[in-house]
Amino acid sequence: MSKTPFAIDPTPLAGACSARAGLSAISRVFRSLRLPGVCEAHVGGLKVRKRGLEAGPMIESLILLHASGGDCMDDMDRLREDQGLSRMVGYDLPASRSVRDFLERFHDDTLIRKAERQAKRQQQLAFIPEPTDGSEGLGRVLTASARSAAGAMGAWTVATVDEDATLIESHKRTAKTTYEGYRGYQPMLAVWAETGLILADEFRDGNVAAQREPLRCAQAAFAALPAGITRRYFRGDSACYEWGLMHWLGDQARAAEPGGPIGFAISAPMSPELVRAAKSVPPKSWQTLEREADGTLRQWAELDYVPTEPCEKKDRRPLRYIGVRLLKPQGELFADGTDRQHFAIVTNRSEEGGWLVDWQRQKAGTVEQTHDQLKNGLGAGHMPSQKFGANAAWFRIACVAYNVILAPGQLAGGAAAHRPHEAPSV
Repeated sequence: MSKTPFAIDPTPLAGACSARAGLSAISRVFRSLRLPGVCEAHVGGLKVRKRGLEAGPMIESLILLHASGGDCMDDMDRLREDQGLSRMVGYDLPASRSVRDFLERFHDDTLIRKAERQAKRQQQLAFIPEPTDGSEGLGRVLTASARSAAGAMGAWTVATVDEDATLIESHKRTAKTTYEGYRGYQPMLAVWAETGLILADEFRDGNVAAQREPLRCAQAAFAALPAGITRRYFRGDSACYEWGLMHWLGDQARAAEPGGPIGFAISAPMSPELVRAAKSVPPKSWQTLEREADGTLRQWAELDYVPTEPCEKKDRRPLRYIGVRLLKPQGELFADGTDRQHFAIVTNRSEEGGWLVDWQRQKAGTVEQTHDQLKNGLGAGHMPSQKFGANAAWFRIACVAYNVILAPGQLAGGAAAHRPHEAPSV
């Protein structure tokens, strides 16, 4: 007794143990954001049987699955066996078969065939089907998760939307071939940079080019912002260099909206004309932003360039093109045998060009990291079904899970952890 001052009681404890006690915090955040009621209001109509979980507990269960590292529906059976977890959340978690049935209700073969027929009439192979009613309802849940989490973090007046697409490899027979040569999917994501929250997503087949119709996701993202935003911005890579999107962002009518105008900076594809414009800049006009570790100079300059797009109307304000040049030290070359490379961004903002180049590059630390967390930290990197709508729902629920998981971390760090990217005083 001097070494082990306790006695062994052979009577089993009445309680239950769990190695997943941390999931109780995720459940509490999900409920404190009032998302169960939102799920029931917008997704509750998918339930077809009186038995089984309502929409709120079902989606909460899937969020717990993502948070616990699960990447397929069968992993739900492992959570279901955890009696301690069931007691913490207050209900028996669903079986994998029930999860499959729930996700497949977001799929509609009629909409898929309709989009496919329309694509064939236009002699196209890729298409984006219309969302089902369930998918739109789940989109409202995502919007609510972003607004509620942002409201819990503090009052926000600035919103920068970063948009980008990513590839998800999949061996499902219904998956389409991506531009990388393997089969998979290519969802698009819009992230609120100042908070890190996901505002909107659009699930797509792997053969749908990222440059195709990026406007829809951007519009959904700005519509998801809470009231109180007075300054709005947008950043994207060359996939967002699409005239419909840029005209919508730069529309002068935006200034009359409650959130104010939308200032944007987007990477521009280097067409032969744009390359010539960059190469024609006098050497003295290039201004150095920084010297990289290997001695490469990162420089910028204003470009004398006006695109010849038919959409560039006379009554529109011309967009501004800023060139970026990477210049190797003397005697060193890039892999293509040249000592310099040229890039460009297009913008409707008037700040100093060097600051805009750095500001636009910062999107790599937001939306690209979010893609990585969704695919490698949560279960969005593995598609569970042959059905497009089920996979779209799985991905969107992973986005909701991301917002729910992010909320307590942001609350612990305080709103000061994310400062808006302001323009310099000039």
